[in-house]
Amino acid sequence: MNRFSLQAAIIEREAMRYTPAGIPIVNATLFHSGAQIEAGIERRVEIEVTCQAVGALAQRLADLSMERSYLFHGFMAKKHRQGKSLVMHIMDIA
Repeated sequence: MNRFSLQAAIIEREAMRYTPAGIPIVNATLFHSGAQIEAGIERRVEIEVTCQAVGALAQRLADLSMERSYLFHGFMAKKHRQGKSLVMHIMDIA
């Protein structure tokens, strides 16, 4: 199973672009800061995650405020077919 959820703020967002079929796509970078418990010890965590929204979610991502945090749900996939870096594909924003 490949599910990824992240409470994060948008720190970078590219302009909307369109596929040759006319489907909108927005790429962005999310920032999460918080604490996690690992082996009974609190650990401070800060991460940046590259993400992508397609279709109606692209418009929604483009309209979100960059001044607050949202809950993003999606899945992780390789950014490029032969690459090793990952990108989160957003499936829902709460």
